[in-house]
Amino acid sequence: MHKECDIAIIGGGIVGLSAAYKIQQKHPSAKVILLEKEEKLARHQTGRNSGVIHSGIYYKPGSLKAKNCLKGKKALLEFCREHSIEALKRGKVIVAVREKEIKTLNLLYERGKANGIRCELVDAKSLSEIEPNIKGLKGIYIEDVYVVDFREVALKLAAHFESLGGEIIKGFEVKGSGLDFGKRLLLSDSGKVGADLVVNCAGLYSDRVASILGTEPNLKIVPFRGEYYILKPELSHLCNGLIYPVPNPDFPFLGVHFTKRVDGTVECGPNAVLAFGRESYSWSSFDLKDLWESVTYPGFRRLAKRYWKEGVKEMVRSLSKALFVASLKTMMPKLKGEWLKPAAAGVRAQAVSQDGMLLDDFVISQEKGVINILNAPSPAATSCLSIGAHIADLTEESL
Repeated sequence: MHKECDIAIIGGGIVGLSAAYKIQQKHPSAKVILLEKEEKLARHQTGRNSGVIHSGIYYKPGSLKAKNCLKGKKALLEFCREHSIEALKRGKVIVAVREKEIKTLNLLYERGKANGIRCELVDAKSLSEIEPNIKGLKGIYIEDVYVVDFREVALKLAAHFESLGGEIIKGFEVKGSGLDFGKRLLLSDSGKVGADLVVNCAGLYSDRVASILGTEPNLKIVPFRGEYYILKPELSHLCNGLIYPVPNPDFPFLGVHFTKRVDGTVECGPNAVLAFGRESYSWSSFDLKDLWESVTYPGFRRLAKRYWKEGVKEMVRSLSKALFVASLKTMMPKLKGEWLKPAAAGVRAQAVSQDGMLLDDFVISQEKGVINILNAPSPAATSCLSIGAHIADLTEESL
């Protein structure tokens, strides 16, 4: 197989599909091809997403995350309404269970207000009225938090991209790249595709694909597995919406929480541990190349040195259901371990810089003929249409 196009997009997750959809809308006469290494779309981060359409309360005002989350949430809800995709308003509480957490909670509230989010501080009595089964000293309540099936959104984006004239090629893993009469050739075992412009939305493999395309990013994707339990279906009534702890300001993950998903099940987690491969969804699954690349990366070693205590706690909790349950019981004291059963895990593509920092914001690089989406952490799914529109604007500059 040998195909030619104006723009090739690598990656069939929700960011790649949103970019393809927005690019084809912006350039209706262009030949746009999306390449996905799997035989199905949205198999990894998108298909294993908790489904939360985030409010944007956690993100630094003025950051790409904050801007795209607010714009993206509005665009995503409009897309869901327009295409009859169920998006349910659940609401969310962030719960302080210790006095020392109240200062951070208040700072988070101020950040939410600065980001234009409708949120309110609530006392213990109001918390118990919103979520009768939780205990806390104080909280933040955000009414406008929704849940959706992001895989359903991704497949709808794919269908609309194709209806506009776009093409999707599955089973095409980019393994090499070259130039041929001004076009960039993308090479795989199944053939090659020539393009004037390539957009890298490869998620878990974005750094490797960037290298293939001739860019050496000053970061590396280190995979972290998020492990979950779910409440037994007959106990889903214990949660009305989303219940989150106050995040630890010294640790970059949000902590275990309760999420009532669009299908009514209640997901509990995640516990975050280093994954032994970029697609390792359990302790027994590993990829020696991926693991070696992670542990020998100077940035990861610096990160591990900084957070080793928290990392050990996460690993121990991963291996002990009792400790996992104990973390959840800080907010829901009546919870019992037998009420929980294991659920599917996900792997987060986390960009880590050379100096050992977890890159918190979106990272997009642009060179002649190539646009790399190098870091698209949460809330990338919420922000997908906003990110897609931004990428579409960048393609106009590049073309």
